[in-house]
Amino acid sequence: MAKKNEEKFNYKAVVRKLKENGPQNLYLLWGPEDYLREYFLSEIKGLCLPDGDDSFSYKRMNGPDLDAVELQQAVDAIPFLSERSLVEVRGVDLNRLKDADAVIKVLADIPDYCTVVFVQGTDFEPDGRLKQIKKLRAIAEEIEFTQQQQNELTKWIAKRFAALGKSIEFDASQRLIFISGDLMNRLIPEIDKIAAYAKGERVTVSDVEAVAHHIPEAVIFTMTDQISQKSLNNALATLSELLSDKNNEPIAMLGMLGLQMRRLYAAKLAQAQNLGAAYVKEVSGCKYDFQVTKLMQAARGYSLPQLKKAVELCAETDYRLKSSGGDDRDIFKELVVRIAAGENDGQD
Repeated sequence: MAKKNEEKFNYKAVVRKLKENGPQNLYLLWGPEDYLREYFLSEIKGLCLPDGDDSFSYKRMNGPDLDAVELQQAVDAIPFLSERSLVEVRGVDLNRLKDADAVIKVLADIPDYCTVVFVQGTDFEPDGRLKQIKKLRAIAEEIEFTQQQQNELTKWIAKRFAALGKSIEFDASQRLIFISGDLMNRLIPEIDKIAAYAKGERVTVSDVEAVAHHIPEAVIFTMTDQISQKSLNNALATLSELLSDKNNEPIAMLGMLGLQMRRLYAAKLAQAQNLGAAYVKEVSGCKYDFQVTKLMQAARGYSLPQLKKAVELCAETDYRLKSSGGDDRDIFKELVVRIAAGENDGQD
């Protein structure tokens, strides 16, 4: 049956397929976009249990362990008040099943009247090298819930604001995605805050900037942008903001900074070869066009040797953080200062 889809995730198409074909016997739902994952689960529930949950037709099993005998009993239970039964399984790490062969045997022979749904946490990713995952993918409808594309996400943001009696400028919705991330469950509280804060009917970029939470990735992007503009005092102030938050671990921040410097280096190389924004989007891994635009603008403020050296410095710092006994925050701060100082590899 369906295997992992390598194309861009299209939630509307997934729901349309469900409604056209009806519930399948086995689903594996995973990925970072848990808001859509839960909505899709509710669609399955609505089709399997149109009159609501009952103890005969709906079973929920919670991990971390999964007993094959209990699973078999849940699957075999005949629905009483509905035509189908639904077994929802949560909190089980499918990569570490204790009795994988027995579990897979049960899942390979699910009765026609039953649907089994594995709902995985946002930190779970199936390890395709494992035998049980290969077997599971051969019999399950697997759906990876990833972030929505720009047009769909901005439309959703607009609808959320409309429900709160507000409209939002397109630039403001892009800014919200940029500084608060593109996961819907994270955006919902930010939308609520912004709608409550905004004085006018129309939400502006200023409203978003004033109250929306800035995720570390966005703060690091801002810092590297400030360095490109030679606004070193602002960049150091942003660095202090990053370091003042004890939740920001230096190793994680280094990973984000290293990724950003590699993206800037790729954008600079593309500019040197007169390659366009579409190419930069592909090689940088940026999801949204406005991110690519900002990336290319920032890249123009760096020299190619400076970016090459910055990438090397990030790699060196990664080794230092993992091997030295120094203060991790001081080491990370030193890295940013060296990048901001414009160190290069000796070339003009």
